[in-house]
Amino acid sequence: MSASLDRPAPDDPALPHEEEQLTSDSRLARAQNALVRRNPEEALTIADAFAHDTTEIPALHYVRARALFHLHRYAECAEELEKASANVGPHAIVLLLDEAVSVRRRDDLLPLLEICRRRKPDDARLMDAEATVLIQLARFDEAELLLRQSLHRRPGNRNTLNLLALLLTETGRFEGALAIMNDLRVSDPQDWEPICNMACILSSLGRMEEAANLYRQAVPMAPRDPRLRLNHSITMLKSGRMAQGWAEHEWRFGLPGHTSMPLDRLLPNISPSLDLRGKRVLITQEEGLGDTLMYLRYIPPLARTGAIVHIWGTETLAAICERVVGVAEVQFGGETPEYDYHCPFISLPRAFSGTSDAMGAPVPYLSADRRKAEMWRQRLQDDHKLRVGLVWAGAARPEDTAALMVDRQRSMPLSTLTPLANIEGASFYSLQKDRPAEQIPDFPGKLINFMPECHTMDDTAALMVNLDIIVSVDTSAVHLAGGLGKPVIMMDRVNNCWRWLHGREDTPWYPQMTIIRQTHFADWSDVVERVKRRLEDAVAAH
Repeated sequence: MSASLDRPAPDDPALPHEEEQLTSDSRLARAQNALVRRNPEEALTIADAFAHDTTEIPALHYVRARALFHLHRYAECAEELEKASANVGPHAIVLLLDEAVSVRRRDDLLPLLEICRRRKPDDARLMDAEATVLIQLARFDEAELLLRQSLHRRPGNRNTLNLLALLLTETGRFEGALAIMNDLRVSDPQDWEPICNMACILSSLGRMEEAANLYRQAVPMAPRDPRLRLNHSITMLKSGRMAQGWAEHEWRFGLPGHTSMPLDRLLPNISPSLDLRGKRVLITQEEGLGDTLMYLRYIPPLARTGAIVHIWGTETLAAICERVVGVAEVQFGGETPEYDYHCPFISLPRAFSGTSDAMGAPVPYLSADRRKAEMWRQRLQDDHKLRVGLVWAGAARPEDTAALMVDRQRSMPLSTLTPLANIEGASFYSLQKDRPAEQIPDFPGKLINFMPECHTMDDTAALMVNLDIIVSVDTSAVHLAGGLGKPVIMMDRVNNCWRWLHGREDTPWYPQMTIIRQTHFADWSDVVERVKRRLEDAVAAH
């Protein structure tokens, strides 16, 4: 029968159903939009207006649950989540997790989960969801108990086993995590994800060749999956295969949150045939402050090509960026400026990987404000001891789960540095910002704190250049100090970031840096003892 463009007759039974569905979809969209605008009362009012439809529209139950969660009405929220989760797929509360995290209400999921589990005590999906939250909160024993109970009800469930492997990795039981991943790999040889997860664990531990062999298996199985290719790039970079690793790292653009700029105007690789003279190249902020500070080294060689370099970044780094050789303009906020090419900071190493500037400009490529630095010089001129800057924690960023979980491995409590307090001939200056700075009164020695006067990285840089040595965990402070050419002792975790390679106490990025790495997972004691000896030697030399 041929299709007709005529409208159905008024008594066609399809018409009321189609109009009702359009109305329901429209109202659902309006309710979701109200939630985006942070108006849960309006969303609930819209959803309640067609409550008689809810048995047919699970998505509406979820919208109501979201609104009720934001209104702290957990009992009603649990009821709506239960209705939205009537099928055999994942529980709807899993969808709520990211939203709760984004508004810094991760902890509020626990009382909601408690109500949900009272309603459905045997629902293993709820056990997994609660374990996920507990892992993120570092309550590992409780999480493991729930995951074991979940596996008792659903033996061999792949989602639960993945969560258990994550927990084991987070608690340093790497061999157990690898064993789980290997079992998953064997049970479904066509699934690349367990292979990739195994390779990630091995790479983090420095077992680079084993990781590379696994990627050789996994990549042909999903050659266009950006998650797999990005993880592969990190192993390449940590192995020192920089040119290949940077090219592979561009797969990150297939994931959300890296750039919204058109990829057809991404800066190509620098080559003799690329004429950038008079071309405006827009360099954009992509991830953390440390990444920006690390890759600012590529601005001077980019300017030497004749490009007009415009940085569109973050306010706290604006003044530092302005002083980098070759920068024509620095902008933070505002509308997208005109440009010929754009390049996120993390793509600059890829662009220069085939040139003599593969490592960027030599250190120091950053500088402090002369007026501010002179002010600190005068204030510190009576301190003739070895001046040591201390940073013991990074930014936790609780709204970013991945960053939160990395931070608790790279950071330490200030009390861990107690052995440094009795070093004769050293003065200690805090370079710590945010909540970890509240621990300063706990330090047994004198820890001078000028950081309340440092409102931007530019202020911190001016103080930093008047210190003799910086002792820090792996956070943006090491990149600022390293780029300024200051001596740095970096205290590093056993499963370290790719950029510090593996098994090295030095780094090609910062010639004045020494890396002191854990020998046992989550144990900083031997690191601090080695730092103490280094500082005692520095005092003697000073």
